[in-house]
Amino acid sequence: MLFRHLKGKIRVAASPLLLNSFQVLSVFTAAASGRALKDDVGVRKEAEERQVKDNKGEEHFQKGAALSTLAAWPPVGPLLRLRRALTCMDPMPNHRFRPVPRDERCSKPSLSTKGKVCLGITVLCVVVAITAVVVGVLLWPQASKHKEWKGTGSTPYFSEIVLGRCYTYTQVLRPELRHKDCQKIGKAFTNAFLSKDPCGSTEQDYQLLMELTNQSVPCHKTVLWSKSSELAHLYTGVLRDMFTLEDTLLGYIANGLMWCGDASSSEMNYQSCPHWKKDCRSNTISVFWNTVSKRFAENACGVVQVVLNGSISNTFDKNSHSCLSPSINDLKLILNRRNITFTCQDDYWPIRLLQCVKSPEHVLCSSAA
Repeated sequence: MLFRHLKGKIRVAASPLLLNSFQVLSVFTAAASGRALKDDVGVRKEAEERQVKDNKGEEHFQKGAALSTLAAWPPVGPLLRLRRALTCMDPMPNHRFRPVPRDERCSKPSLSTKGKVCLGITVLCVVVAITAVVVGVLLWPQASKHKEWKGTGSTPYFSEIVLGRCYTYTQVLRPELRHKDCQKIGKAFTNAFLSKDPCGSTEQDYQLLMELTNQSVPCHKTVLWSKSSELAHLYTGVLRDMFTLEDTLLGYIANGLMWCGDASSSEMNYQSCPHWKKDCRSNTISVFWNTVSKRFAENACGVVQVVLNGSISNTFDKNSHSCLSPSINDLKLILNRRNITFTCQDDYWPIRLLQCVKSPEHVLCSSAA
């Protein structure tokens, strides 16, 4: 081992062999004047002699430094104090040692303040999440049970269909009505029956909806039908300037849809709706069609065409097959009392042509007919 003085202090280097022999290098700093360690000269000298004797001359000492093994330290005196001070020494590069502060000596690793904060936040989040789940399960509203009816339930995606049809009609089919507010129309439609008794509907429920969808049909262009929906709409489908109720904005929106609500719920009843015969006649759908049909007929002007199905036995609530049937005569009398001119034509030719286009093999569609 080599020791050299540097400006009155001692720099000590220890070989790995010495450290592996569990020897501890103690460095004492002395001033250049040699005043350091005067009180321990005797003890140092005795330690030097003992160390030299044990290591057979392999260790060398210079002034101001002392080297000893732990086994050679006496249990009392100044060296005992030295041993207690060196109990926790911190190794530095080049095999040098530095004293470790008292608060760091041999202390066990502990969680930092930042770690404690993070841990606390994590635990808090877990507790909050568990509490939220429990409260949500306890307070989650149970699906309201609607009253069961004999009729078909509301059409799925009813509101979306109503809105889509409104935009199709006003922006594509009849662009002259593009100023209509489809959002308000859709809202007025659902408000007419939601949270209400489906067997207690009135015309007043649909008043706002009818105002928002008001539409004028030109004179001589109105077509009424009874039990002949397909043929009547086939007719107006070819003659685009003719209007059935379903060719108007409100009729186009509602055609083929089912809807109803419940007085005890703000949601639609998709399971069932009242049947007009088996449950009640004043149901939401029947009242709607009666109301809009009445308005459509009242606003008709000029020549009004009526398409009836002469192939069934109750065209006008009585047995009927032609313009000479009793039921058609009843209709004629009703219209005459209202000063409405009435004419009836069997197998109206434009209608016959449409039927023959659909069924060209029919016997009545031959050239001889």
